[in-house]
Amino acid sequence: MKFYLIVLFSALLSTIATAQYTETINSNRPGASFGAYSVGTNVIQFETAIGFGNDNHSLLNTDKDLFFTDYALRYGLLMEELELILEGRFLSTTETFPFGSGTLETTYSNFESNAFGVKYLFFDPNKKRQQEGPNLYSYHANHSFQWRDLIPAISVYAGANFLFGDNPYQFFEEPTVSPRVAISAQSNIDRTVIVVNIVGDKFTTEFPTYSGIFTVTHALNKRFSIFGEYQTIISDIYADDLLRGGVAYLFNKDFQFDAFGLANFKDTPSRWLFGFGLSYRFDRFHKDTSLDMSDDEL
Repeated sequence: MKFYLIVLFSALLSTIATAQYTETINSNRPGASFGAYSVGTNVIQFETAIGFGNDNHSLLNTDKDLFFTDYALRYGLLMEELELILEGRFLSTTETFPFGSGTLETTYSNFESNAFGVKYLFFDPNKKRQQEGPNLYSYHANHSFQWRDLIPAISVYAGANFLFGDNPYQFFEEPTVSPRVAISAQSNIDRTVIVVNIVGDKFTTEFPTYSGIFTVTHALNKRFSIFGEYQTIISDIYADDLLRGGVAYLFNKDFQFDAFGLANFKDTPSRWLFGFGLSYRFDRFHKDTSLDMSDDEL
């Protein structure tokens, strides 16, 4: 019930603005959600981060120090609406737990996640408006609020998780390959971007995971932006409510730096994370295929 309430609440909030393209880098960092729009045809984009954190479980009496590296490789394929995404996290854990009258420390590391998928923007409310052009007879009509501005852009994602070998982050008898699907709604209002994700992960396995993510990003000026994010995770393996926040700095139209933090509300385990990230876009070969029209269309 909690998951469906989050879905409904997020879907309603996601419709408070309109979406638009931007000439600056379109990064999914520093939050956990992904936007509805692609990076652009023939654009290659790298997104990475390093960070550290801690998990402290009050019932198991375990304490875990974490060091992680995130990566994402995004590529715009064939058309503006289509994007390939390879992403994951390499995690190193130092765990301390009770053993006899003392404690025992162990260290292990592997990929906590790897996923490859395809994202497709199937609905863009701005596309028709761009084709219509501005109202040449009314300044007010071009600069005032319209009800159609409440409609968000929507994309769908389908992919798979990949984990190999003797991986300590897999649950017992977890398959090497499992499915992952998601839907993203993105809206822009002035300098604020709202993104809502609904994710179904490993839903064919014994322990599926469902997640809802709600992200708000606000540009303070041309260089700095801040973000806040809420994520709910529902699974028999791990369920939680997470808060993220951070700041991003735009060095230029293709290069972004970010810093972020995470905290939760429970003690089984209590969690915090902190890290820094970079996003870089190589768009020399970008071509906006949405602008290609035949003589008949013109």
